Amino acid sequence: MTSVLRFDDVSLHRGTTQILSHVTWSVEEGQHWVLLGPNGAGKTTISRIASARLFPSSGGVEILGERLGRVDVAELRPRIGLASTALAGRVLGGETALSVVLSASYGSIGVWREEYDDFDIERARALLTALDAGHLAKRTWANLSSGERKRIELARALMPDPELLILDEPAAGLDLAGREQLLAALTDILSAPGAPSMLLVTHHLEEIPVGFTHGLALRRGEAVAAGPLDAVLTGDVVTTTFGLPLEITKDRGRYTARGA
Repeated sequence: MTSVLRFDDVSLHRGTTQILSHVTWSVEEGQHWVLLGPNGAGKTTISRIASARLFPSSGGVEILGERLGRVDVAELRPRIGLASTALAGRVLGGETALSVVLSASYGSIGVWREEYDDFDIERARALLTALDAGHLAKRTWANLSSGERKRIELARALMPDPELLILDEPAAGLDLAGREQLLAALTDILSAPGAPSMLLVTHHLEEIPVGFTHGLALRRGEAVAAGPLDAVLTGDVVTTTFGLPLEITKDRGRYTARGA
């Protein structure tokens, strides 16, 4: 199998604080991974390294066949789709939904003086329509609900036709209906021919869509377990990961956790 992402003994620290500790992990083509763990486990840090937006303190990272530190990240980043709260927080309130999606073609946030051809505009509109957000194209960011913004963020992440798609807590802040609509859209993307490999960051098992294949459980910057999802989402592993006795159930491809 072709490697999409590879971490080799990766650590990261800030001053005396150890954020990641000796993480070795790989994602192969066709795999879709969940990064699971409590707050402060290192999930977002791993997603930022995987999206070429953060460099580790030590260890090696290979992304889409390129070695981090030896590649121009300006050329690498357009091959990676990213949706995160931090990225969304940089969108100006007056930007339209269409411009937020369209500007991903240049790796910017919002349309400035770039020139876009008809293909780009049609693709942006098609992605919005596919995510049931076509009617939002002219709405400004400031006038979108949390659920609407999440769909725009996902469309934006897909705009450059990425080889790797990274979603950092995409369902955070959504109500039940919004969450289920978003998870259904993600399942559709996973099942489409030529779907990119995907990383999903979450600390809620209920937010894992049907179709994910593997899991990496993290606690205090260290890997607790990694492998096929059913082997990682067990009572023992999740209990160790979250530091609380938990029972895991699975129904029709979806997982839930409750105190044991």
